[in-house]
Amino acid sequence: MTLHLSLVVVLTVIVCLLVRKSGLKLGHAVAAVLLGFYLQGTSLASSISQSAQAVITAINSFRL
Repeated sequence: MTLHLSLVVVLTVIVCLLVRKSGLKLGHAVAAVLLGFYLQGTSLASSISQSAQAVITAINSFRL
């Protein structure tokens, strides 16, 4: 659960920065959030979750 909360916080910060600095319109950000909520209820949700988990695992395996 902590991993998901961290990912949500990171993604929220990224979207906020894009809205403020890169000219991302607020309507576009809202549309992306709504798309995420609707994707959660589809059969793609498990594939997206597994892909995100694989990326997070790969990032965590890097040693600096």
